[in-house]
Amino acid sequence: MLTQVTSPQEVFVNPQRLVVPLFQRPYVWSREDQWEPLWSDITRLVETIQSGDGQATHFLGAVVLQGQATPLGGLTQYTVIDGQQRLTTLQILLDALHAQLETRQMTGLAGQVVTLVENPESFRRGPDDRFKVWPTNRDRTVFAAAMSAPTPIDYSLLPAGRLTQAHNYFSTTIGDWLDEDPALTQMRATVLVPTITTRLQIVSIQLLANEDAQEIFETLNARGTPLTAADLIKNFVFQRFDGDETATERAYQEYWSDFETPFWEEEVTAGRIRYARSALFLTQWLTARTLKEIPAREVFTQFKRYVAESGIDILELLRTLRAAADRYRNFTEAAASRDGALGRLDLFVYRMSTLDSEIAKPLLIWLGEPEQARIELAEQEKLLDVLESWFVRRALVRAQQQGANRLLLDLLIALTRRAVGVRLGPASEAFFTAQSSGVGYWPGDAEVRRELSDFPAYKRFRKARLRMVLEAIEDRYRGFQDGRSFSVSPVPRGVCTIEHIMPQEWRANWNTTPGETDEAARDLFLQTFGNLTLVTQSLNARLSNAAWPGENGKRAALIRHDTLLLTRDVVHEHPEAWTGTDIRDRTDDLLDAILSIWPVPEGHLGANDAVVERAQYRTDVVDLVRSGAVIAGTTLYAKPAAHRGHIATINSDGTLLVDGNNYATLSGAARFLQGGGAVAGWTFWCVDPGCTRTMADIRAAAAAGA
Repeated sequence: MLTQVTSPQEVFVNPQRLVVPLFQRPYVWSREDQWEPLWSDITRLVETIQSGDGQATHFLGAVVLQGQATPLGGLTQYTVIDGQQRLTTLQILLDALHAQLETRQMTGLAGQVVTLVENPESFRRGPDDRFKVWPTNRDRTVFAAAMSAPTPIDYSLLPAGRLTQAHNYFSTTIGDWLDEDPALTQMRATVLVPTITTRLQIVSIQLLANEDAQEIFETLNARGTPLTAADLIKNFVFQRFDGDETATERAYQEYWSDFETPFWEEEVTAGRIRYARSALFLTQWLTARTLKEIPAREVFTQFKRYVAESGIDILELLRTLRAAADRYRNFTEAAASRDGALGRLDLFVYRMSTLDSEIAKPLLIWLGEPEQARIELAEQEKLLDVLESWFVRRALVRAQQQGANRLLLDLLIALTRRAVGVRLGPASEAFFTAQSSGVGYWPGDAEVRRELSDFPAYKRFRKARLRMVLEAIEDRYRGFQDGRSFSVSPVPRGVCTIEHIMPQEWRANWNTTPGETDEAARDLFLQTFGNLTLVTQSLNARLSNAAWPGENGKRAALIRHDTLLLTRDVVHEHPEAWTGTDIRDRTDDLLDAILSIWPVPEGHLGANDAVVERAQYRTDVVDLVRSGAVIAGTTLYAKPAAHRGHIATINSDGTLLVDGNNYATLSGAARFLQGGGAVAGWTFWCVDPGCTRTMADIRAAAAAGA
C-alpha cells in the first residue's frame, strides 16, 4: 500500500483508466451540499494565494485505488475502491474549466487542463479509453455525453442527469467568475488553472492487486469515531503547553474540560449541516479573531495558522477561549428559557434561533471580547436592533440568504477598523442602508407591506418563525420593547399555539357569514397574518371549528381560553361576525406593529424589485399532510438494504414515529436508524414495501400538481 498527498494534476496526468465498479452507487453529489461548497473553497483559495500566501493549499479528502493487471500495450488501470464521487466531480470540474478556456481561445491554459481529462488518442484502443475516470454503468452515458460535448456546450442537447447538471453548474459558475471584471479575465484564468490542478490536495492510497480492498474500505468508512475539531485543537494546544504534568492538568480542568460536557458535544444545525456545538463555536470564535470566512471543516487548519501568525501564548489563548465560551454558553442558555424578560442580547439570540441563523454569532463573540469593553451598552444594543431588523425583514419578504455570511463578515471588518468607542448603531445603519444587492439590501416598509398583505403566512413560514413574530407583537401590546419590562411579564416563548381565528375548516359552520361567497379568496386570506393569533393552550377541534357567535362559538372559546392581547380587539369589537374585511384590516394593524418593532431609518426605501430574489418555499412533511398528498397514519419503509424492515409512521403534525419515539424530520428519523451522520431523509423513506416511490417522489408530484 502506497499513501501519499498528491494533487489533481498528479492523479490524472498519466494515461490511465480509473474505473468505478458496477456495484458502487451512482453519482449522488448535489449543488447545495457539494458543488457550491467546493467552488467556494476554490475561490477562497485563489484569494488566499493572491493575497500573498503562495503556498496555500486546500484538502479535498482521500481516494483509494487498487491496481489491476494490464494487458501489454493497454492503459494502466485502477479500480476505484473509495472516493468515486470526489474523482468524478473533479473530472466534471476540470472539463467544464477546459470548455470555458476553449471558448475564450486561451489555448495554452486549455492545453494544460485537457491532458487531465482525456487520454491521448495514441493510447486508446476503444472510444471509452478517452476518459481517465469511467463511472459506474448507470452514469456512463450521461458522463460521456457531458465530457465529450463540443464547445460552446448546449446543455439542452445533453441527456438529463445529475452529471449534466454538475457540468452546467461548474461551467456557468467558472464563466461568470472569469468575466466578473473583463479586464481581469486573463489574469484570473492564469491563477485559477494552477490553483485547481496543483493546490487542491488529495490523499491517494494505492493498493496492490493482492491487498484486501474491502478491509481498507471498511476501516476508512465504518470503524472508529471521527475526531472533532475540538479534539484536534485540544491535542494541538496541550502538546504546546509550557508546563509540567500538574500545571497541564490544572489548565485542562480550568480552561478546557467544559468543552467535553453534553452542552458542547450536542449536535446543532448550521444551514443544513450538523456540527458539534464546540466545533461550530470554535469556527465562529476564529472568524471573530481573524476576520476571515472559515468553513467548519477547515477550522483546525486555520486555528493552527492563527496561533502561528499571532504568536499568542498558549495559556493566554486558553483563557481567551474559555472567557468567550462562557459568554457564548450564557447567552445560548438564556435564550432557551421559556419565561421571563430577556436582556437585549439574549432576546436577539432567541429570535435568530427561530430564523435558523448562526451567521451573526461571530459578531456577538466579537462584541464580548476585551477589545470592545469600552463600547457603551446602549451602542451595543442599538447594533442588535439594526441587525435584528435586517434579519427579520429579509426573512419576512423571503429574500435569499446565500452570501449573507460574507456580508456579516464585511460588517464586522468595517466595525473593527473604526476607532474604539465607535457609535455602532449609526455605523451599522449606514452599512446596511448602503447595500443595494439582493444579498444585502434592507427591505423598506413598502416592500414588507406589499409582500405580507395577502401572503399565506401560516402555510409558507416555519411555525417557530411565525410564532416568534406573533410573540413580538404580543409583547409590544403588553408594553414590552426590546426586553425592557413595563408590564408583569412577556408572553412565554416557544410555548403558545398558533390559532386561526376563522378556522381552516370553515365550510362546516361559517358559510352563513354575510358577504363571504368567494371560497378561493377565503381560503387564501384565512392563512394571512390578520387571521392568526396565539393561544396559551390548544383549543379542542370542536371549539376551534365552531361558528363565531354564541355561547358555544369560537369567539366565546377564545375568551375562555385566556385570550392574549393579540386577540382582545377581535373578540370585543366583533361580537357578531369575523369577516374577510376584518381580517384584512387586522393584517394592516399587525403590519404596523411589525414595522414598528423592526424599524428602518427614516426615509430608507430598500431596493427595487430587480435585485430581489425570493427564497423558494421549503416543503415539510406536514405540508404534504395538509395538502392530502399523504395522510396521517401512513407507514413509511426504510429503503437502504442495511435498514430494510424498519418502518416509521407519519403523525398528523408531520412528525415521524419510530420505535416509540417521535422525530421532527425524515432525516432525523433516518439518523436514528443509521446511528448518526448525514442522511437524505426524503430518499431514505418509501411509501410502499417494495420501495418504488420515495417521499422525494411524493414531494415532487405534489409540487408538480400545485
